[in-house]
Amino acid sequence: MGLGGCIILIAVGAILTFATDWNMEGVNLDLVGVILMIVGLIGVTTFSSIARRRRVVMPPTAPVVEEEGRHHRRDGYSDGYGV
Repeated sequence: MGLGGCIILIAVGAILTFATDWNMEGVNLDLVGVILMIVGLIGVTTFSSIARRRRVVMPPTAPVVEEEGRHHRRDGYSDGYGV
């Protein structure tokens, strides 16, 4: 169950607990709503702890710049003289 499913459980539990006044014989909807909210909260905490452990922070690496073109030879011709 992902984070969205946990949030839906919390929302449905809150609706059953606080926004309904139905009376079903043999079922306490307030208790069902509280149980759904607790299960949703446990799911959110579990999901966030697993997601936090999976996240690995790596320091950014500087790009390596290699100079091409001029090679430093000291034979008199590489500086542009004697061409």
